[in-house]
Amino acid sequence: MAATDVDVFSNEEKRSLSLGGHVGFDSLPDQLVSKSVTQGFCFNILCVGETGIGKSTLMNTLFNTTFENEEASHYQNGVYLRPRTYDLQESNVHLKLTIVDTVGFGDQINKEESYKPIVDYIDTQFENYLQEELKIKRSLFNYHDTRIHICLYFIAPTGHSLKSLDLVTMKKLDSKVNIIPIIAKADTISKSELHKFKIKIMSELVSNGVQIYQFPTDDDAVAEINSSMNAHLPFAVVGSVEEVKVGNKTVRARQYPWGVVQVENESHCDFVKLREMLIRVNMEDLREQTHARHYELYRRCKLEEMGFKDTDPDSQPFSLQETYEAKRKEFLGDLQRKEEEMRQMFVNKVKETEAELKEKERELHDKFEQLKRMHQEEKRKVEEKRRDLEEEMNAFNKRKVAAETLSLSQPLKKDKDKKN
Repeated sequence: MAATDVDVFSNEEKRSLSLGGHVGFDSLPDQLVSKSVTQGFCFNILCVGETGIGKSTLMNTLFNTTFENEEASHYQNGVYLRPRTYDLQESNVHLKLTIVDTVGFGDQINKEESYKPIVDYIDTQFENYLQEELKIKRSLFNYHDTRIHICLYFIAPTGHSLKSLDLVTMKKLDSKVNIIPIIAKADTISKSELHKFKIKIMSELVSNGVQIYQFPTDDDAVAEINSSMNAHLPFAVVGSVEEVKVGNKTVRARQYPWGVVQVENESHCDFVKLREMLIRVNMEDLREQTHARHYELYRRCKLEEMGFKDTDPDSQPFSLQETYEAKRKEFLGDLQRKEEEMRQMFVNKVKETEAELKEKERELHDKFEQLKRMHQEEKRKVEEKRRDLEEEMNAFNKRKVAAETLSLSQPLKKDKDKKN
């Protein structure tokens, strides 16, 4: 079928028809729910915050369980991410939960590059999913999706303002992941200070252009609650897995000498609001936003880097086959060019090496000739000294013989004189 025919059919006005009786496709939502429940769900949380700020405690409190936890020291050389995956079940719903902790974040003296391992980890998960998508034989149905759906950014309860590290990190992450800022250990500052601190945080985020996750208000079913909860950001939370008896009931709380801070008491902290928004109302929207917004942005940028686009310069539909062939030719051309460059580089290197060897050979030859001349000169001097020595020895022997002859003739002369 020609492309023009396809355009005609695609632009044709759709007609609405009435059914004469029950058909059955109204069961599609039920089928989708049944299939989703059978397949299970995955949810990935990234916890960013300083060591000891309460990340692990809050995760245990959120999911009402105790996850594996290793105490991290404050003496890490750098930041590294530690993912842990757990299988959870509530009623007949299975959830594959991955919690990623940023070990060593904010502990170094030089914090300039503390955000880089986090950005690299998020990009790596996007890249893994993209590679799976681009395979000829894909298995996305049972693929373990490790893309980060939400970043809980833990802010220290200083009561003053955000640290530079917080602003820089959130700015680097806001285009890659949904961010919900939370004030950790909110029971350490008063309510009036907390209210001012929230206003200060939101003001700094807006002035620095940091885009945090806003709960969606386009769905009438949750528009009202999400709109009201957007005004409560950032959430001030308290985490605890300890159970304390308050009155006639046992609640999760933190007990102090001056009283009890109840985790699920909304007049004490925003933990219930966070759990409601994160898990009970907007978990699926966070998954959709990750796929439709953040992953799509990464995918588009990567494909554009690879030379793919939707239309050609003439605004005609883009052919994947033509792009592949063009990129293949370009790649082969680059490969041939690099091969030629390597060959030429090798030839030049060989010539340089040969020239260096010849130069060294000439230097060695000159040195050999010089040593040879020096040897001959030394040999000549030694010969001269030998001749001089021989002449001295001959002269000495002559004088010795003359002296001996003279000494022998003297006694004979004395004897003759005595006889006379």
